[in-house]
Amino acid sequence: MTQPSDTRPSAARGFASDNQASVHPEVLAALAEVNTGHQPAYGDDSVTARLREVVRRHFGEQAEVFPVFNGTGANVVSLQAMSERWSAVVCPESAHINTDECGASEKIAGLKLVTVPAPDGKLTPELVDRYATGFGNVQRREPAVVSITQSTELGTVYTARETAAVAAAAHERGLSVHMDGARIANAAASLGLPLRALTTDAGVDVLSFGGTKNGLLLGEAIVVLDPGAVRGLAYLRKSSMQLASKMRYVSAQLIALLDGDLWLRNAAHANAMARRLEAAARAVPGVEITQAVQANTVFALMPRDAAERLRKRFPFYTWDEASGEVRWVCSFDTTEEDVDAFAAALAEETAA
Repeated sequence: MTQPSDTRPSAARGFASDNQASVHPEVLAALAEVNTGHQPAYGDDSVTARLREVVRRHFGEQAEVFPVFNGTGANVVSLQAMSERWSAVVCPESAHINTDECGASEKIAGLKLVTVPAPDGKLTPELVDRYATGFGNVQRREPAVVSITQSTELGTVYTARETAAVAAAAHERGLSVHMDGARIANAAASLGLPLRALTTDAGVDVLSFGGTKNGLLLGEAIVVLDPGAVRGLAYLRKSSMQLASKMRYVSAQLIALLDGDLWLRNAAHANAMARRLEAAARAVPGVEITQAVQANTVFALMPRDAAERLRKRFPFYTWDEASGEVRWVCSFDTTEEDVDAFAAALAEETAA
């Protein structure tokens, strides 16, 4: 008798992205728990009401939460609500909104991105001063928002003081501050600070809160920290195709992450695995770590031929084709055995 084919996905484990990780069992359990009976649609359910309470515990009583499907949606809807059609957004060159969202901010929101060279991925008050220009000139897009990423696309982390300084510089010029927090949990775990210290207390106006990279099946959230910084966000979420009808299933995942310490446990573990990988990679001749390892990503230079051979054994991406810089990302489900096996293969291929 012919055996049925195994249709399960490959179990190959790698360091390409925390998006490739599995779903945390506690998140799956939360989905199963709410999968009963009927609930009102589009966010009028009791689960989403509970999420509002949980989010306010972390970010303050003024916080408003809007669950969405994905990070690009969170960023685009946020930036639309914080700006006008003639506005510009100041951000680092390496920002996800600039490099990895297929021009969604320009196409959907109609915004102009003013990109700032930042070798470590971080804006400073001086860079805001230099690039937030053109006010009152009808010939130019007028800056409306400064967008920072936490942790950055280069794996670096803004301290609370650094964020506050950027926010103060932006607010002095009448600009609002958006934070792309796809990996904000990793930043908070790295700094040993609560989420509020990196956002509300540091002057951030709107946060795109990330969940998918930290154990969720799908779902992110827009967290409005200053309600005066946005207009029409609920309508923009709908018109941008980010309003879930069965929202309780997105909200339940976010509750599972935030109601206890799952967000912190997951992020702290991923960060620890990145530090373990960094230490092992530094010991390999021919490998150079190129960025400070402050969250869950490691950037490195290594021989191109060795990288190609290693990639056949463990998935990962080349970050910069010109220089050959590679990126290795650790996840909540990365194990010490995963790291050690990868480090051993790295040493083998580099020495070949």
